[in-house]
Amino acid sequence: MATLTVWKFDTPESAEQVEQTLLGLQKQELITVVDAATVSWPEKAKKPKTKQLTDLVGAGALSGSFWGLLFGLIFLMPLLGAAVGAAAGALGGKLADVGIDDDFIESVKAQVTRGTSALFLLTQDEVLDRVKEAFPTEHAELIRSNLDRDQEARLREVFEG
Repeated sequence: MATLTVWKFDTPESAEQVEQTLLGLQKQELITVVDAATVSWPEKAKKPKTKQLTDLVGAGALSGSFWGLLFGLIFLMPLLGAAVGAAAGALGGKLADVGIDDDFIESVKAQVTRGTSALFLLTQDEVLDRVKEAFPTEHAELIRSNLDRDQEARLREVFEG
């Protein structure tokens, strides 16, 4: 089963910089990255930039339309209006089945703001202690995941310890 996690970084560049780290970890078979995307929000920009990390995409990767929908729900929904909102609401209901619900969207929206970046990862077979060692020394904060409470607590413990 794949795990969706969202990592927040304190600078707009940090999330994309992790791409090379993930490529190295994947070559060492310490993580399987099924899919990944970044959000970068420079301090002076009105809206964030998004990018699917195609160099990391594995078998079973999500389509660009998934990331587009997710990022639209998180960052653009207030701008889209009621007509698009109703259609997105129907799709959003389906996302809730995989742990992407209103709480997920609101949590990410509240924390990924100007001057920050985020890495959205869909992974399998992580060796958490080794992955933690390879993450950049700057602050990386797990802000959401679709793991159960015990699994998420363990993940936070590894990265905060």
